[in-house]
Amino acid sequence: MSTAVALLVDDKKTVLDALRRQVRTLAGSRLRCETAEHVDEAWEVLEELSHDEAPIILVVSDWLMPGTRGDEFLAQVRSKYPRVVRVMLTGQADAAALERVQRDDLAHLLLTKPWTEADVRAAIDLALGR
Repeated sequence: MSTAVALLVDDKKTVLDALRRQVRTLAGSRLRCETAEHVDEAWEVLEELSHDEAPIILVVSDWLMPGTRGDEFLAQVRSKYPRVVRVMLTGQADAAALERVQRDDLAHLLLTKPWTEADVRAAIDLALGR
């Protein structure tokens, strides 16, 4: 069986690198990390993983990105991959966006920047526990 996959999406490479290091440290070999710097790239990664029949179990997406916002992306992920644990990462989401995420169940967890190790551990545990 393939190793479960987490996809991390943020338009800032430094954020992606830090988050990937933390996920790798906390999850070890239980979770493989893939990254994307924008939503179009994220869809390419998801399609490739699906084609390879890799078990996608976690998607962490920034909220404020060029093009498609993270809440819109997570709504699309929920539609196409309903069993995937969705996490929104934000430092700038407005109250209306946060309310929509909760009301429409777009994310299982909301992490604010700067996030903590406990935040990342909670996302990993939720994804691996499904």
